[in-house]
Amino acid sequence: MKIDGKPYRTIWLEEDGRTVRIIDQTKLPFRFETLALRSLEDAARAIEIMQVRGAPCIGATAAYGVAVALAEDASDEGLEKAVARLGRTRPTAVNLRWALEEMAAAVRNRPRAERVAAAYARAAEICDEDVEICRRIGEHGAKLIEAAARRKGAGKGEGRVNVLTHCNAGWLATVDWGTALAPIYMAHDAGIPVHVWVDETRPRNQGASLTAYELGGHGVPHTIVVDNAGGHLMQHGEVDLCIVGTDRTTRTGDVANKIGTYLKALAAHDNGVPFYVALPHTTIDWRLRDGVREIPIEERAQEEVTRLTGLDEGGALRTVTVTAPGSAAANYAFDVTPARLVTGLVTERGVAEASEEGLLRLYPERRDG
Repeated sequence: MKIDGKPYRTIWLEEDGRTVRIIDQTKLPFRFETLALRSLEDAARAIEIMQVRGAPCIGATAAYGVAVALAEDASDEGLEKAVARLGRTRPTAVNLRWALEEMAAAVRNRPRAERVAAAYARAAEICDEDVEICRRIGEHGAKLIEAAARRKGAGKGEGRVNVLTHCNAGWLATVDWGTALAPIYMAHDAGIPVHVWVDETRPRNQGASLTAYELGGHGVPHTIVVDNAGGHLMQHGEVDLCIVGTDRTTRTGDVANKIGTYLKALAAHDNGVPFYVALPHTTIDWRLRDGVREIPIEERAQEEVTRLTGLDEGGALRTVTVTAPGSAAANYAFDVTPARLVTGLVTERGVAEASEEGLLRLYPERRDG
């Protein structure tokens, strides 16, 4: 994707072949800044404080984090330390575990002298693979938007296709393209009149800040709405379909996504609005069957709920308290939407029914595990 006409990924390797650079997403949408990751702790902190976020981007950062760590200590102990430290950063996104397992497998049985080069090579492959996966998700998902346009007669003087999304599942959440937003970009580029309802997504406002930033940069018409407006819009026929991302999906089709996704799925179900989840295969946790009981839900600092950061009238960034002094706040970062509320899972291999059999039809190699 492009920023001010220049193509960017969310994470890339510098010319020195060792330093990793990321877009600091905590500064968006008000400032565009990049950040160098030169150590294991740099990578772990970037994930923990959400300078990078989104399951695929977390996985890519963890992969490069292992490579950077091995450049400092390529021993078995160094590898184990890196995997353990990065594995503690975010508990819900399964891409993190997947990427760490991939990196360990790529270097564990190699001579120490070969490990650093092998680690950087595998991390680069993981990033390239993610870009291609997201491109394919976009192609499959764009067909759903195109079908909605045909039903409405959009493009023939009958209006636009309205898509509602929650949180940020665009290129900032991946290495490039995105998951839930990739179909929107491709539909828009194909000339389909598409408009996006952007949930603000409290408490960190990833929708209002990151999704709106992306869509605006790409020229996609969009409107930011408060999180609780989705049901109202659906009741009044203003939403043709919902597309969201996911941080972990069970083999039975339950999906964990940003807190509030479950409520959108309930509203969509009540109003007959299709509810799709876009995801790469790396987000499927084939070990789990019951998302509500088995997916770990991250609880973050209460300050994310009690405080907000934005620009004041003078253009300075300020953080203010917005809650009653002395009141405690709970900050559950994710919720789980049961498969019965999901119309379909949009993957790089096509659209699957949200069920074990639906996923296995696309991923038959997983039938035995």
